[in-house]
Amino acid sequence: MADLGVIALLLGLGISAYTMVGSLIGQHRGVPELVVSSRRGIYLSALMSTVASAALLTAFLQNDFSIVYVRDHSNTVLERGFTLVAFYAGNEGSLLYILFALALMSAAAVIWAPGRFARSLPYTVAILAGTQAFYYIVLLFFASPFETVPGTAPDEGISLNPLLEHPGMYSHPPIIMAGLVGITIPFAYATGALISGNYGDDWVDIARVSGILVWGVLGLGLLIGAWWAYTILGWGGYWSWDPIENVAFMPWLVMTAFIHSIMVQKRRGMFRMWNVALLNIAFVLAQLGMFINRGGPVVSVHSFASSSLGAVFITFMMISLAFAFGVFLWRYPQLKSDRTVESFLSREASFLVNNFLLLAVTAVTLWGVVFPVFSDLARDVSVSISAPYFNRVNGPILLAMVTIMGVGPLLPWRKASARSLRNWFAWPTGAGLAVIAGLFASGIDEWVAVIAFGILAFVAVAILEEWWRGTAARHRGGDSWPVAYWRLISGNRPRHGGYIVHLAVLALAIGIIGTQFFDQRVDVSLMPGESAIIDNYRVEFIEVIEGARADRLTTQATLDVFQINRSEYDADSGGYLVDANKYNLNGGSYPGDRHIGTLEPWQGFYPAFNQVSVRSGIRSTLLEDLYLIPSNFNADGSVALRMSINPLAVWLWISGPIFLLGTAVALWPAPAIERSTARDRIRNKQRLVATDSPEAPAFQQSGVAPTE
Repeated sequence: MADLGVIALLLGLGISAYTMVGSLIGQHRGVPELVVSSRRGIYLSALMSTVASAALLTAFLQNDFSIVYVRDHSNTVLERGFTLVAFYAGNEGSLLYILFALALMSAAAVIWAPGRFARSLPYTVAILAGTQAFYYIVLLFFASPFETVPGTAPDEGISLNPLLEHPGMYSHPPIIMAGLVGITIPFAYATGALISGNYGDDWVDIARVSGILVWGVLGLGLLIGAWWAYTILGWGGYWSWDPIENVAFMPWLVMTAFIHSIMVQKRRGMFRMWNVALLNIAFVLAQLGMFINRGGPVVSVHSFASSSLGAVFITFMMISLAFAFGVFLWRYPQLKSDRTVESFLSREASFLVNNFLLLAVTAVTLWGVVFPVFSDLARDVSVSISAPYFNRVNGPILLAMVTIMGVGPLLPWRKASARSLRNWFAWPTGAGLAVIAGLFASGIDEWVAVIAFGILAFVAVAILEEWWRGTAARHRGGDSWPVAYWRLISGNRPRHGGYIVHLAVLALAIGIIGTQFFDQRVDVSLMPGESAIIDNYRVEFIEVIEGARADRLTTQATLDVFQINRSEYDADSGGYLVDANKYNLNGGSYPGDRHIGTLEPWQGFYPAFNQVSVRSGIRSTLLEDLYLIPSNFNADGSVALRMSINPLAVWLWISGPIFLLGTAVALWPAPAIERSTARDRIRNKQRLVATDSPEAPAFQQSGVAPTE
């Protein structure tokens, strides 16, 4: 398998080099046969990366420990299900996976490129092939996954990092890596158009679609990573502003700005140079992410220290920076838009403000990532930037961004009138103020959280109001309520898919606010039969179950969870309001407590790594999570337990399916041919309004008249 993998990589490098050079020469010299041949080279490169990946995966399945990479990341007792995780668990394998993902996406990008993009496609192909050639070179000369063990192959391997033996690892790393390298696709479309002198908007649709796909992949990967951290790392959190996650978060922020402003270019012919600049920034940040992950300046389970690779990837990042903005500056005069923002109270202005806020969060996060590296290089002093810095600086910016997320869709294109502002902002503003007043009246004194919940209510009602008015207008035209709503959504899928994504962001924000402002934690030590109280829960330690496997020793705690009978329990004194001898915390009998479940958190010790991995016990409801982690199993039979109440945590994970649904709706293609009955045409004629009417901001793209 090692020889097959190396041969595939060598052929892939040659094919990629031919594709890059052939595309440029064929287009410059006007040789269409060479252009076509080079374009087909993209498909052959995808084939070679597939063969190399299959060779490495087969080596894992066959336990071929003659290959160094297989020996270091697998053994005979590793569950077969984790073989795929072992494939990209180390530096060499993950680089091969990145090449595989890029090659497949490049082939798809060339196949699905629209016919009107033919003039620019050779340059796009050259960019994609050049990027692939870089990864082929790295895999062949700097980080080969097919290096063999000198002498006799060992009978057993070392095994997989224990932290990676988790269901989230099936998806989190490959999704994140595919998202980062996938930014190459929309970047190549836009830059190829610029190089070819195609200054129009022929590249906009295909770059928007590929940009949304990459953005959706990155967002999903970040959410899965947060879930992985929440369940396995044992600290009760889901996001610590880890640099390795931040290098994926920053391009996601920039791509969020891009998919918003590209709508302005498509709709109004504005923000051309801004959109190209955003793609350039996202592409360079993706290369920074590769450097941070592959070069080893930051220590993490996701990063791989290698001084030689660090130099290689930072060099490629600098080349990418110079190339991207060199082309941008070369074509800058032709990128100017014919139109300008006419009013601050317009939808395009709100998009621009939102983009600046997104870039502000990106800049703050970038400084937090690179400052420790600069400090270490300049002063030889190691420093770390922790979560409080990011929370205090980024928190207000993110809250302002969510506010704009609700304001922007209510504004019309070009400029707003006083009447439309009063008409569209009344209900959302009232709902937000009502939530703030209600929360304060209920005794919640965390004013930042209360205001944040009010803003979320404002945004949610703004979305629901627009859906209600649009659906009601179609219903008055004769459609049933379900049909009216469906036609509203399908009439402008990118817009309404975006609204669904906004609801996902609101769900995510609910979880963040709840866990950040209202969490409770307590550390206890319990003997079998003893109980501990946290909030409305009583947790009783039942027993310890020990086990052993070839690669680890496991210790599991069995814990019964009860809902406290508040009529019998005094929260101030921490005891029950009954006879202490009959009902005490260690007596095993409690008046009115209701058994609601059993949790079984555990620890696993892996001798080969001298490392402990944990699994939390979590009981989730829509209101809160009860989160239990055994921090230590003592020799006397007791367990040291960390108990947490994480309010609204489940909304973090609810946001994921909503996010996927919104992305799918935004990407779902509209029918190529719209057929309508005579009655439908009459209804549509009655509903149509001028697209730039400031009186109907919610219906400018859906073609439905305002209700007033």
